Amino acid sequence: MIRNVMRDQGRGRFTAAAAVGLAAVMLLHAWIPNRPGNLGSLVQTLLPWTGLAVAPLLAVALVRRSRVARAAVLVPALVWAALFGPALVADHRAPAGAAADLTAVTHNADDANPDPAGTARALAASGAQLIAVEELVEPAAATYERVLAERYPYHYAHGTVGLWSRYPLTGTRPLPVMPLPRALRATAETPQGPVTVYVAHLPSVRVRAAGFTAGRRNAAALRLAEEVRTGPPGRALLLGDLNSSTRDDAVAPLLGGNGLRPAQEAAGAGLGFSWPAAFPVARIDQILFRGLSPVSAWTLPATSSDHLPVAASFRF
Repeated sequence: MIRNVMRDQGRGRFTAAAAVGLAAVMLLHAWIPNRPGNLGSLVQTLLPWTGLAVAPLLAVALVRRSRVARAAVLVPALVWAALFGPALVADHRAPAGAAADLTAVTHNADDANPDPAGTARALAASGAQLIAVEELVEPAAATYERVLAERYPYHYAHGTVGLWSRYPLTGTRPLPVMPLPRALRATAETPQGPVTVYVAHLPSVRVRAAGFTAGRRNAAALRLAEEVRTGPPGRALLLGDLNSSTRDDAVAPLLGGNGLRPAQEAAGAGLGFSWPAAFPVARIDQILFRGLSPVSAWTLPATSSDHLPVAASFRF
């Protein structure tokens, strides 16, 4: 019996240590090194899901009847609640009916989308003045142009990204942030004044035996941050599939040095996960803004893509 008690106490201490370690990962995620295998970026991308580990730790603590373990499990639970609780329980959006001057939508439409016409109609039904689309490939690209042309007479595309607008677009140009043509810049001449719009689809990332393959994405994010830094000052939107959570340090240069902020964190409710559409586990599709007042941010219903469209509205 004494041996069983000692064994249970040992397991209780192990559970307590695991709980404290989990809390440390949540709190100190910015300090997790990216070598080897971009581990830090992977943890930051999936950080909201670390809370799932609390339940099994609590179950073990209860089974072992360890007061130390039960107390220790409260630590990661409280840390997770502090990090993500406000997004889950608070609604930062303006009251229903609050006026917005500008609404933007971005959608990775999927190069294998079987219904591009239906997807285009769904995006137009959002009522947005600006629509950014990623993974534009022929013949689907021609379908988007045809379906959106009536309501969005102004259009600029570069490679596999495109921007549709109800307002005239000036200063259109490609952005050489990666070898593939997947980024552009334009100025939307709205009735309240110009807004610089960036559309980008950063390189994909994968979890493989060698780790989190985020090197190409990170390099492209740095170049995109430089384009924003040297671009026109004032109001700006960055729309696109960044293949990154805004908690990932890889996109920190876009946020910190350029004054861009995530619309979902500023004006959305919930975590706004956008991928994969069937069971979203991460928000990698982003709307970042500068010089505008956010009114609301949300995800649109699923289309035939493997991503959910995301939207945000703003006041000048």
